[in-house]
Amino acid sequence: MEEQIKFYENKLAYEMDPADLFESLEIDDSIVVVDARQSFGYEKEHIPTAINLPQREITQESTRDLDISKTYVCYCDGIGCNASTKGALKLAKLGFTVKELMGGIEWWKFDGYATEGAKSTQGTAIQCAC
Repeated sequence: MEEQIKFYENKLAYEMDPADLFESLEIDDSIVVVDARQSFGYEKEHIPTAINLPQREITQESTRDLDISKTYVCYCDGIGCNASTKGALKLAKLGFTVKELMGGIEWWKFDGYATEGAKSTQGTAIQCAC
C-alpha cells in the first residue's frame, strides 16, 4: 500500500492536467508554460502565456535568462508526441523545477480552453495572474 501511495504522489509531483494548469495560471505567477515543439507548431497554435522553447534547443545557454525559482510546465501536441517529456528532462537536468502537461495542447483544447496563434481556437480564456 505504501509503495502505491508513493507512486501516485510522485506522478502528481511531475504531471499536471489542463484544469490544474488553467487554475494555476489564474492564481499563481510562478508558473511558466513551455511549448517544447518546434517553432512552426507554436506559431500555428499555443497555450496563452506559453514561451516557445523547442526541446532540441534546450541548453544551458538557451535557458540562461529563465528564472530558476519558477516552475516550468512543458507541453507538446499530445499523446503521440514526446517533445514535452524530452524538454522536461532537459530542463530538470539543468536544475529547473518541471512538470509535464498531460495530453498536451490537444487535451487543453478538449477541456475547452482557448489557444493563441495563427490557427487559434476559441474557449475559456485565462484571466492571468502574471
